[in-house]
Amino acid sequence: MEHKGIIVGITGQSGAGKTAVSAMLAARGYPVIDADLVARQVVAKGSKCTLDLAVEFGIEILNVDGTLNRRKLGSIVFTDKKKRMRLNRITFPYIQEEIFLQVEGLRKKGEDVIFLDAPTLIESGTHKRCDKVVSVIAPLELRVRRIIQRDELTREEAMQRISAQHGDAYYTSRSDFVIENSGDIDGLREKVAQLIGRCCPDQQKEE
Repeated sequence: MEHKGIIVGITGQSGAGKTAVSAMLAARGYPVIDADLVARQVVAKGSKCTLDLAVEFGIEILNVDGTLNRRKLGSIVFTDKKKRMRLNRITFPYIQEEIFLQVEGLRKKGEDVIFLDAPTLIESGTHKRCDKVVSVIAPLELRVRRIIQRDELTREEAMQRISAQHGDAYYTSRSDFVIENSGDIDGLREKVAQLIGRCCPDQQKEE
């Protein structure tokens, strides 16, 4: 009989701090699937997904070596909602397929709880396959600073990315648990501990 490990989805806007939350969970020994990493894997050079994107958005989204120019693609889709929807229709099925292959692999290893860090968890419909959904939110200006530092963008580019995403209410109204990440590491660590107690009290692991 297949082991049924529960899936806890973690989502939120860019710069909110999903990565920090996931790192704390991983430090406690919980398996965390990074949907951003999966998204990069499915657009590897020569992949079916990359070829589909080039057909849809033009050969100019590829570098000279055939790899995807993510910044170029981002500049196209972040300013156009319809183009973002076309991007999502192409990429989501490939990403979901790989995510749930990894989920099944972890279940076969006997994992009781599996965390899925996915910025488009809700938009892709993947939240419907999660047992619990967690949203990470943060103040706007803090998110802007984090995005500028993390992705080496201008303030204008960071704001463009933020304006393309949903507001807090979109996430919090669809979540079982909300973490507000104001930048206090000790406070965030305590909230992660609360999250574990709420979402998987029977599978707690020590740091």
